[in-house]
Amino acid sequence: MGIIDEIRQGNIRATARLMRELDEGEPQAREVLKGLYPYTGRAHVVGITGSPGVGKSTLTDKMIQYLREQDQTVGVVAVDPTSPFSGGAILGDRIRMQRHATDEGVFIRSLATRGHFGGLTASARAVIHVLDAMGKDFILVETVGVGQDEVDIVHAAHTTIVVTVPGMGDDIQAIKAGILEIGDLFVVNKADREGADRTYQDLVTMIDLRQAAAGDGDWRPQVFKTEAPKNIGVPELMAAILAHRDFLHRDGGRHLAQRLAPRLRQELLELILQGIKDTVLPRLLAEVSLEEVLTGIAARTTDPYSVADAIVGRLAAKLRGD
Repeated sequence: MGIIDEIRQGNIRATARLMRELDEGEPQAREVLKGLYPYTGRAHVVGITGSPGVGKSTLTDKMIQYLREQDQTVGVVAVDPTSPFSGGAILGDRIRMQRHATDEGVFIRSLATRGHFGGLTASARAVIHVLDAMGKDFILVETVGVGQDEVDIVHAAHTTIVVTVPGMGDDIQAIKAGILEIGDLFVVNKADREGADRTYQDLVTMIDLRQAAAGDGDWRPQVFKTEAPKNIGVPELMAAILAHRDFLHRDGGRHLAQRLAPRLRQELLELILQGIKDTVLPRLLAEVSLEEVLTGIAARTTDPYSVADAIVGRLAAKLRGD
C-alpha cells in the first residue's frame, strides 16, 4: 500500500520506478496497478496522432503550455521509435518538451514501441492509469505515427486529435476511412505552407460527408489550422478540446459511457490475451517438440495451420476436462 499512497501523493521517483517496471513487464508492477485502478477515471485523456514529421511534439509542447497557464496539471505519454541497439525509446519527443521538465505540474514519460504496431505501445494504457491515479487533470498521449490501420489511440483517449500537414500527402492519408473515423478534431499544422487551405477544405468536405450519415446528437469533428512554433491556432484548438470534454459529460455522461464501453472491452481482451501468452502458451508449447514441429513445417510434411489447430484443440480439451 505504501507505493500506492506515494503515487497518489505525486511522488515522482515512485511513479517513474513503477512506469519503468510496467514497461519492462515486471509482475509486481501489475499488482500495484490493481490497487491504483479505483483511483482512476478523473483525468481527460487526449490522443495526438498523425504521420511522422507533422509536428506532433511541437504541438503537444504548446498544449502543455496552454494547460499550465490555466493551472491544470498535465501528464504526457510520448511514444517514440525503438532504438535498434538498446531497445529503448529514442527520446526525440522528450527533448522537444524539455522546458517543462522542471515543472512539478508536468510529468513526461517516453515509451518505446518495442515492435508494437498501431501507433501506441503495449504498456501505454498502464502508464495512463498511473498518471490518472497520480491526479493529473489532463493526460496527453502522443503516438509514434500512424498509417491507415494504426488507430490504437482511439481505444485509449477520450479526445483524439489527428494532425496533418500540407504538401506531404497527409491530406489524402488523413481522409482514409480508418483515420477519418477516429478523429474528434483535425489539425492542419504548419499552415503557413502552400496548400494548407486545400488540405483544410478537403478535411471539411470529408467530415461533412461523414456527418451526413451520423445522428444529430453526435459530435461534429472540427478542423483547425495551426502554426505550432508560433502558437497560432493552439488556443482555438484547446477550446475545442474543452468543448469536446463537456460534450462527453453532457446528459449524465451518456456519450462518455458510449465511448468507454469499447475501450474497456478492448483493454480487458488485451489483458486476457497477454495473460494467455505469458502463462498458458509456454505450457502448451512445452508439451510438443517445437523443433520437430518447425522442421516438419519447413519440410512441408505438415503445415502451421494444422499444428496451431492441434495445440488450440489440446487447450480446449483441457478446459472441457477431457
